[in-house]
Amino acid sequence: MFIERAIKSQILDKFWLKKAIIIYGPRQAGKTTLLKNILSGLDIKASYQFISGEEIEVQKWMSSQSVETLASYIGSDKLLVIDEAQKIDNIGLNLKLIVDHLPEVQVIATGSSSFELANQVGEPLVGRKWQFFLFPIAQLELAASESGLETAKRLPERLIYGSYPEVITSSGREAKRDLLRSILDNYLFRDLLVLEEIRKSAKLVALLKLIAFQIGSEVSLRELAASLSLNIATVGRYLDLLEKTFVIKRVGGFSRNLRKEISKTSRYYFFDNGVRNALINNFNDLETRDDVGQLWENYLFMERWKKREYRKIHANEYFWRTYDQKEIDLVEEREGKLYGYEIKWGKKGGKEPKLWKETYKEAEYKTVNKENYLDFIT
Repeated sequence: MFIERAIKSQILDKFWLKKAIIIYGPRQAGKTTLLKNILSGLDIKASYQFISGEEIEVQKWMSSQSVETLASYIGSDKLLVIDEAQKIDNIGLNLKLIVDHLPEVQVIATGSSSFELANQVGEPLVGRKWQFFLFPIAQLELAASESGLETAKRLPERLIYGSYPEVITSSGREAKRDLLRSILDNYLFRDLLVLEEIRKSAKLVALLKLIAFQIGSEVSLRELAASLSLNIATVGRYLDLLEKTFVIKRVGGFSRNLRKEISKTSRYYFFDNGVRNALINNFNDLETRDDVGQLWENYLFMERWKKREYRKIHANEYFWRTYDQKEIDLVEEREGKLYGYEIKWGKKGGKEPKLWKETYKEAEYKTVNKENYLDFIT
């Protein structure tokens, strides 16, 4: 089963414009497969190089900071693709040298850790790069190859097993579970455990499990720290690293300084439902679970984010809640206007909170449920 990725055409539009192309995304999200698919369709007269930043020899010459060394290794190739570029020292400076001194060479670099790669390419490549983000498979990418009935039939599976490419294309529940456990153990924690000398892997896993049970709720760093016997600063640093390595996503509270609005706490969502379920070792059917609402909210939040990213819908995102328990699951601020979305697993719609309606008179409000969710995410 081949799935056309939404950003493929956007990336191709940026070729040969004398800037580097940077693709971020979680490990196993399909970055390498996307690159190979792009390369297979290119009409390149000269050959190209596809190298990995995890190879010692590549690290040596790609970190040289020497135009002569870089040029000698690139040779006559017109395209240089660097997978896992964050593993190369001074990658940003070296990419700058290629862009500035070898303008006939198109460079594409991928990274599974925004913490490392973004820090390295940020300042050196100001004005010299195009940036893209690749998520696990989005529903809008699947829409071209399946009918509405097929989508409805597969929805429970996606809430439980998520949307990593290998998981979607594999058959059988046990195979999907094995893949998710492998992704969790061998890939998602791999970057984290080498960053900033994190050695308390058990604490990291315990922290993620606590987050997994609080989807859709505000998270207290103080309570997390007390539960894990860690200080608040360490918990905050772990959460920051988990976000920068594409495991979780933080959302802050929306407030225009009303006394009743909560704005100093955050909510967290997992990049993928399957990873969340693998973490707590729960792949039970939806009928026997008590966390269907959390799975649904996490799924819709991430799919909505994918849609905004791929369709270039620029928005700030928040949740909204008051101290007397009035809330809206997702608030988008787009072009100066507010849009509130209440997410419901059942068909029954929620009532727009009175305080929200009175305070933000121009804001729109909508309930998203199983009847209309595809418009929301595709």
